[in-house]
Amino acid sequence: MSNTTAGTSNAISTNSDPLWETLRARARIVSSEEPSLAPLLDEFVLIHPTFEKALALRLSAKLVYHSERGGHLHDMFSEAYESDKSICQNVRRDLEAIMERDPACDSVLTPFLWFKGFQALTCHRVAHWLWNNNRQHFARYLQSMVSEVFAVDIHPAARLGGGILLDHATGFVAGETAVIEDNVSILHDVTLGGTGKEKGDRHPKVRRGVLIGAGAKILGNIEIGECSKIGAGSVVLQSVPPHSTAAGVPAVIIGEAREESPSLTMDHCI
Repeated sequence: MSNTTAGTSNAISTNSDPLWETLRARARIVSSEEPSLAPLLDEFVLIHPTFEKALALRLSAKLVYHSERGGHLHDMFSEAYESDKSICQNVRRDLEAIMERDPACDSVLTPFLWFKGFQALTCHRVAHWLWNNNRQHFARYLQSMVSEVFAVDIHPAARLGGGILLDHATGFVAGETAVIEDNVSILHDVTLGGTGKEKGDRHPKVRRGVLIGAGAKILGNIEIGECSKIGAGSVVLQSVPPHSTAAGVPAVIIGEAREESPSLTMDHCI
């Protein structure tokens, strides 16, 4: 798009939305510093009047190469954001979590455009909305595309809170009855899975403030207590009490978590 278009878009009202204003301001800076990215930044940020409209286009564009229904995807994202305001409220909390906890994140624009953990979580929030509105086939369709594009496989029925950091994200799996509460931080290659062919409520419940290290496997209908820490590479088969540290194969309790909220400090030392 031309610079004229970008200049016009800069005048679009942001309706006193601080996060959106910050994101757009960063996009204008990057556009001037890296002119080759200016058309992309115009398309995905600067021409849009709201955060929600830009987000709908960014996600549908990421998935469109794996689908012939790009327009339908965009409309579906927009419908979800309009119908359930809590979706983007939690999306904003996720962005804040990334900014606070990930030292590799230099601005809110970076995860919006490039971080697949954030993008996969945001897609899941829409898939969950579809699932809860009796549109299970579309929800599974979206789940399948997210798995192919981002290497993240979250069942649409899984329940996620806000302020979640899914760092790097590759290989993350969460089953149908998994629960992740607010302010949880999860590294790559983590599984929240079942232990076999049992039916019903069969997946882990991760309470608020938990930190889960890379490669951890948490299996079964067990509870990871609030503000606890799971060591990298652990296989957790039993519930973990609040404010505890568990590690090993199989995991055992090795002590108390030293931090009040491990998910916020991101200290993986055990």
